[in-house]
Amino acid sequence: MASTKIGFIGLGLIGGSIAKAVRRYYPDYEILAFDKNRETLALAIQEGTIHTSCSSIDDNFRGCSYIFLCAPVSYNTAYLAQLKELVDRDCILTDVGSVKTSIHEEIISLGMEENFIGGHPMTGSEKSGFSNAKAHLIENAYYILTPTAKVAEKKVTAYRDFIASLKALPIVLDYKEHDNITGTISHLPHIIASTLVNFVHDTDSADELMKALAAGGFKDITRIASSSPVMWQQICLKNGGNISRILGEYISTLENAKSLIDSGDETALYSMFESSRDYRDSMPGSSAGPIKKQFALYCDIIDEAGGIATIATILASNNINIKNIGIIHNREFEEGVLRIEFYDEGSSSKATALLQKYHYIVYEV
Repeated sequence: MASTKIGFIGLGLIGGSIAKAVRRYYPDYEILAFDKNRETLALAIQEGTIHTSCSSIDDNFRGCSYIFLCAPVSYNTAYLAQLKELVDRDCILTDVGSVKTSIHEEIISLGMEENFIGGHPMTGSEKSGFSNAKAHLIENAYYILTPTAKVAEKKVTAYRDFIASLKALPIVLDYKEHDNITGTISHLPHIIASTLVNFVHDTDSADELMKALAAGGFKDITRIASSSPVMWQQICLKNGGNISRILGEYISTLENAKSLIDSGDETALYSMFESSRDYRDSMPGSSAGPIKKQFALYCDIIDEAGGIATIATILASNNINIKNIGIIHNREFEEGVLRIEFYDEGSSSKATALLQKYHYIVYEV
């Protein structure tokens, strides 16, 4: 009996992570890949993630059960024409792009709807490339599926079950609805973060005092501005209609906030901050998404020699691994001077309880 074969076009962070997840859960599956970077393919072969590296999109891709398009959005649509003659009736063709309308329109124009189910794993990292790919990157992350109007329901079911078997959380949406939702909760925040960083840069003093004093709050809400400029350029170009409309609506909310401040409307200002706090607090803490949750706490410590070492020793002796630790020089709100980041929520919660037991003042974020 022939082995199930899965093809990847592009082995970056997302494609590489899905390939590694397939390798983990389906060790007998045959995996092949094409990537413009030959070093990436060599590393994938060396690590045992893939069996076959392809120098082009060729006959190796015939007979695949799944083909994942994991290149940048603009490249994915260009590769479709090359794949049309290689995809058989039973193959499920998918992508991982965060914009779906453009590729669906190209699929329709090429007459490939019976094979295509769009995909968008809502996960990521500030680091890119296959070297940073991890099998668990899509674990417990929402994975949106956008079937075409003509793809068979049994294919949708099979693909949904396959994604679930990789430990992701599949959700089926219409592709236009997907682009509206991600335009609001993913694309808009990136634009806000980028423009806010640029605003501080452009209005900072000559001695860069704003940059020096920027602390936890500013860094937390602008962290995603460190993402790939190429990727976000392409997203804005491909989802421009939705993003422009959403930006217009958001600008209206900013103008409303300015109006409340200008008029000194105490009641309305309080209501604005209260409603945003209550709605944000109602969001599930375990919700997976494209902006990865950070598990961190802030801790007040006495400014003395060995203060950090003492805390590190307490945590290490209780088998709690620290991902990152550092001094915060600007104490905003209730945030303490020492910031400690952990790999998971359990470690963060355990560390909080432990440090409080030793009478440290701890603030979770």
